[in-house]
Formats: sequence, C-alpha cells, structure tokens
Amino acid sequence: MGFDRRWSLALIIGIVLLIRLPFLNQAVQGDDPKFIWIAQHALIDPAHPNHTQYVFQGELVDMRGHPHPPGNSWVLAGLITLFGEVREVPFHAVYALFSLIAAVSMYALARRFSPADPLSPTLLFLAVPAFVINGNSFESDVPFLAWWLLGFALFTAGRPLWAVLPFALAAMTSYQSVVATPILLAYTWLCARDNRRAWLAALAPLTIVLAYQAWEKATGGAMPATVLAGYFTQYGLQQLSNKLQNAAALTAHLAWLIFPVAAFLAVRHPWRIAAMAGVFIGALIDPNPLFSISFAIGLAIITGQVASFVAKPQPAPATPAPPVGGWLGLLTTQTDNGQATPDTRFLHIWITLFFLASLVLFFAGSARYLLPLAAPLAILTARALPQRLILPAAALNLVLGLALAWVNYEHWDGYRTLTASLAREVGQKRVWLNGEWASFYMEAEGALPLTRKQIVQSGEWIVSSALGYPIQVTAPLGLITEREIRPSLPLRLIGLGSKSGYSTASLGFRPFDVTFGPLDKVRVEAVLDRKPTASWFSMGAPESATQIVSGMYQAENGARWMSSRATILLKEPAEPRPITVDLYLADVAPGRTFTVSLDGTEILRQTFPAAGAQTLTTKPVKGQTLVITVDKTFSVPGDFRELGAVVLSAGFR
Repeated sequence: MGFDRRWSLALIIGIVLLIRLPFLNQAVQGDDPKFIWIAQHALIDPAHPNHTQYVFQGELVDMRGHPHPPGNSWVLAGLITLFGEVREVPFHAVYALFSLIAAVSMYALARRFSPADPLSPTLLFLAVPAFVINGNSFESDVPFLAWWLLGFALFTAGRPLWAVLPFALAAMTSYQSVVATPILLAYTWLCARDNRRAWLAALAPLTIVLAYQAWEKATGGAMPATVLAGYFTQYGLQQLSNKLQNAAALTAHLAWLIFPVAAFLAVRHPWRIAAMAGVFIGALIDPNPLFSISFAIGLAIITGQVASFVAKPQPAPATPAPPVGGWLGLLTTQTDNGQATPDTRFLHIWITLFFLASLVLFFAGSARYLLPLAAPLAILTARALPQRLILPAAALNLVLGLALAWVNYEHWDGYRTLTASLAREVGQKRVWLNGEWASFYMEAEGALPLTRKQIVQSGEWIVSSALGYPIQVTAPLGLITEREIRPSLPLRLIGLGSKSGYSTASLGFRPFDVTFGPLDKVRVEAVLDRKPTASWFSMGAPESATQIVSGMYQAENGARWMSSRATILLKEPAEPRPITVDLYLADVAPGRTFTVSLDGTEILRQTFPAAGAQTLTTKPVKGQTLVITVDKTFSVPGDFRELGAVVLSAGFR
C-alpha cells in the first residue's frame, strides 16, 4: 500500500483510537478484579504485591500462585494512587497506550520483514479479534503484548541491548515471556551469529523470570512458580484431558487471528490438504462448522509453519544497512530500498515455538494466549496473499472483533447496572457474592465473597451468578430479584448454553458462538429462617438440603462428603438422646480423629484405627446445632473440594 511512514503511522494510530475510544467506559470484567486486588495490596507492600489472598470458587487461595507476576498490577496500583480509586474511563485511556505501543511495534516489525508493504500486515494485526476485545480490559494480555512486540522490534532492528528493558517489563507482566528466549536465540543464530550482545540479550526474558522467582524465595519464603504448581496439582489443571481441550481450542483460535478465508488462502497448497483432513477430525470433537472448519484451518496453518521451520534453511541474509534517521530509526534498520530483509524462516520458527509452548504451558485454551504470535502470522499472510484480498480480510476481521467487543461490553455492564440498582440495599445489609463474575461492583458497595465454610444468617442476601461457578448453598432462600444478561447481538464469547471456548475450553471449543439465549442469570436471594423438622436424617433425605448449615458437599448416592468442619441444625428432642453419626472413612482419607460438639460444647472426641464404616455415638444430650470436625483432610487432583470423610446420616437416635 502506497503510504509513506508518517501517513501509515497516522492511519495505524487512528485505527487504534477507533477500537479503543468507544469502550473507554468498559466495566471491570473477567480477571480484572484479581489484578486490582493485587494492585491494592501493592499500595501496602509494593515489593510483594502478590502476598495476599483471594476467594476463588469458595476457597481462599494464595495470590503468590497467581499465574502472572505483578507487573500489570503495579501499573494499576499507580493508577489507583493517581486517581484515588478505580475509574473506568481514565484507566482505559491509559491502557490504550499499550495498544498504541503494540501497533507501532508491529509496524516496525513489518518494515523489517515485509519492506515492500509494511502497512498491510499491520492492518491484519490490528484487526485480530483477540486484540480488539482484550485491549479493553485491565488484564495483562495487551500490556504484555506491547512489551513483547517492542522488544522484538528493537532486537531484530539490531539493537539487542535496547530490547532488554521491554523484555524485562514483559517478563514481569507474564511468565510466558520465557518463550521469547528460544525464539530470540533462533533469530540470533540465523541472522546475527557474531553479535555477542544479541546472544546475551536473548537470555533477558528467562533471566528476569528466574531472578523474580529467586527474589520471592529469598524474601517471601516460597517461589511463586512452586505455589502455582501446587494449585495446578490441586485443581488438576495440567491433566491430559485439560491439555487436549486446550490444544483443540487453540488450534481453532489460530484460524481467527487472520480472517479464516484469507488464512486458508495464504497456506501453501500441500497444507490445504491437511485442512481438509482436519475437518473430519474437528467434526469428531464438535461437528459445528464454527469449530470443525476453524480447527481444520488452524491445523493447516500450524502444519505449514512446522514444515517451514524444519525445512532446509536458506542462506543467511546480508548484514543490515545502517539505521535510518529520525525517531523511526529507533524501531527499524530497514532502508527505504528494502535491501535488508532477514530470512523469513525466523517467522515460522516464532509461530511454531510459541504455539507448541502454548500447548505445554496453558490449560484453558483462551484465544488471548495466541496474541504473541499474531504479528509473525500477519506478516507471512500479507506476503502470501494478493494485495486485493488483504483489506477485505482485515475489514471483516475488524467488524467481527468490534461486534464481539460490543457483546463483551454489554455482558460486563450488566453486572454494573444490577449493582447500581441495588446499591442502597447492598450498603445497608450483609450481602454475600456467590460466583466469580458479579464480584467487583458488588464488593465496591460492601458485599463480601461467599466461602464454602461461611455460615449465612437469616435476613442476609446472596447474589449468585449462574455463569460464575456458584457454590452450593444449603440455607433456605427467598428470591428477591433475578436479572438476565442478554446482549443485543447473538454472538457469544462465553455464556449459558454457549460452547464458545474464547475464554476457556472447559465450556466449549468454538472460537465464539451464536445463540439468542441469556448470557448469564444473576439471582438476588434472601436467607430465610431455618426451621429444622427432623432430629435425625440421612444425607440423601430432602430435609438435609435445609438443615445442613455448612461444611458438606452435594449428595452422592445418599451420602455427602464433609470438609474439615460440618455444621448441622437439628430439631431438639423433648428428652436427652444420644447423637449418632454414621461415617465411611476412605482408604485415602488421612483423617481419623473426630470431634462432636452440640451448641458449642464438645461432647465426644474419638479416633478410629482404620478405614471403613464407622459410627460416632455420644451420651444422651439436648440441643440444636451439631458440629462435626475431623483432624485431617485431603484433595483429589481435579477436585477443588477439601475432603474429610463421607457422612451417611446424623442426628438424635
């Protein structure tokens, strides 16, 4: 496209403003509250922002195990200090700068690797739906992308020492920055073997991540990677089933970094056959064309990249010409006549290494994980496509990205609007949040996250999101209001009944989905008085659902697992009677010592020598509130619950 550098940059900046300005009032969304929570702690302990805790799916977790270092939260902490509180418009305005850094860095890379037409690949990059959508959040993805691309732009422009700073910032923003090191080493081997500075600078991302782990170990007692690995094991996040789901979703997302038709046409003919075969493989996973065709095109793309990676290397390019003058010279060594063009084999290596690393490192299959390989894919696609197809491909992808971003805007604004309508009530009474997504604005009004061990009281409110992984509440509840969140467009990134894997492959594998159903249902309910009707019951009986106060999980085959502490409300007998608790101790359960208390008074402590069916029997007593505790619990990989023993029945006998 025949624009000079300044006009091209003006167009690029204009497009970035186009995709950011309409969403400046985007509600706090997704994982934003976790980063904000860490940022708030950074105001107390700037050196250790992650040394705090957070309620996740009803359990209190150590934020040192958060899958991101604190770089992004430091930015948020600075903004909170500047503005005094979280304010959507100025915060998003600042975060738009990361999109500008990424866009300009992309243009510099395109001038390096596509000198004849650097604007075309940049337009393809700006239209990537994940870039359009996720740049409107306070999550770390686009800040990380900005530092990542700036580092690569400087490094491949012959300024490896300049690249160390952005790579250090990338390393403190996301652990996946370590993948930059093998990619940079590959570039150095292909294009700058005699440059000792390049070899050293290539190690910067890995070195910074390791240094941060060592700092945390020395000053905080544990490496974040160790804590994170513990949660991976506890929640079974790295199980083979999750890795396969991750691989399927990422392969489908790969097709939508560039508009799929254009991406398919850019693939060399032999690998289009792989796409045809991939349709049948994809149909076995999900026959919906949104997945099966996307999966097939993604499979063709990555097959072609791997094949180009392992192909016989081309001769090393000539030594780059001296940098051009002006401030643009800081971002490129490409001369106007296009003489310095590195071996594009490096771009295939970049895509291949990062995609393979994504299969190993990640488990959720989110589309945003692939943003760091969007730049080389856009460059290679623009080089392979006829120019008449590039603008339509970019325009179609941009329209899709903006439509999905609008749906995303309406989704999160639904929680903000609901909170505004209930702000007075939330500020006047105890309100518990049951679920992930409605949390930020409700907490800002004084609501608290509900944990599995929390005993809720009559008159308190519980706000539950059907989409946000609510935990079971056994208290009797009365509905106050229910609100459906239903965007104006039938596109879905996530939602009830949706099989979109845009955010997580646990809900589906499609890059996005099309449905007219509600995206989420939020219920506001009041806790009612408990009126125990039974003095004894089995765990599968109907009365167990309302007389169990806390500490027990859903009934399974007429029994319930208890955690370390279970509280049950019983109908008080007319005369003192013994309490019996029928248990089953699994072989893998370490707990053997049980305590029984009634109305706050311990009445029995007993240790069982072996597993199997056991019974706790107390002396004759009277009372209502029964508490059973066990000394040790365990968890099964893939199951977040804290498990103590199986309870079959309990009460006065």
